[in-house]
Amino acid sequence: MAETPQTPFTFENTARFVQTPGFRLHYHDAGSGDVVLFLHGSGPGATGWSNFRLNIEAIAKTHRVLLLDQPGWGESGAFESAPGGHLQAITEFLDTLGIERVSLVGNSMGGINAIEFTMTHPERVDKLITMGAPDMSHPNVFSPGGFSLGLQAVYHGYVERTPAVYRRLVDVMTFGDAFLDDDLIAERLQSALNHEEHLDAFLKRGSAPRIGPEWTQATVAAITQPTLLIHGRDDQVVPYEATLRLLTMIPNSRALLFNQCGHWAQLEKADEFNRVVSGFLREA
Repeated sequence: MAETPQTPFTFENTARFVQTPGFRLHYHDAGSGDVVLFLHGSGPGATGWSNFRLNIEAIAKTHRVLLLDQPGWGESGAFESAPGGHLQAITEFLDTLGIERVSLVGNSMGGINAIEFTMTHPERVDKLITMGAPDMSHPNVFSPGGFSLGLQAVYHGYVERTPAVYRRLVDVMTFGDAFLDDDLIAERLQSALNHEEHLDAFLKRGSAPRIGPEWTQATVAAITQPTLLIHGRDDQVVPYEATLRLLTMIPNSRALLFNQCGHWAQLEKADEFNRVVSGFLREA
């Protein structure tokens, strides 16, 4: 008997909403098996789908894939609706869906969230994967500290919501010009403009104390889960020295450094990213 062709995963046929005690959360759900939760970055207009649309099909062949719009982004509710911030939202999300254990994949801010969830809920994490994640325990040594070129572009995207600014945002996030597509840039800008309340809230809370556990060499080194740290050598948002430091602190870790690659390794190097991550997730 011939196999029934698989329906392609689309934004529409994977989109779901869930109401947790503190948040109304939007997410995408595809595949079956052990759960992999993907956490997007902090850029204006970022969503689970925009960050991981080129990865969902490959990983969903062997796992259940969840792409979460974190509170304050995409179609999810406001960030301020519960005191625990993103860690509280992730915990409530998993609890409400009845999921005990996950592997985590986090890009940039999502990498911070994934590391911090692993620090605070180690019993619930199987494997940890980050892309372009900063090391919050140490200042940069070999790279400029403070407001990097990429972070400046992110901030300008919150303040100046124009096609030119969003073209610059996409340009600084990537190494090559493959993503400097007018349709993609317009899509990212429209995603931001669809929820300007999220953009305004981001700017308003910019000076507020960060919610999350303390990062020290000891707390990072306490992560025992198999960990894969991915970074673009040409990342202009978070320099790759952050991944090298995390590699020295997390005992059961390995690093993959992509040459000619910016902050969005999961998109710019999608084929190799999908192959490496799929293999890592399948390892015993």
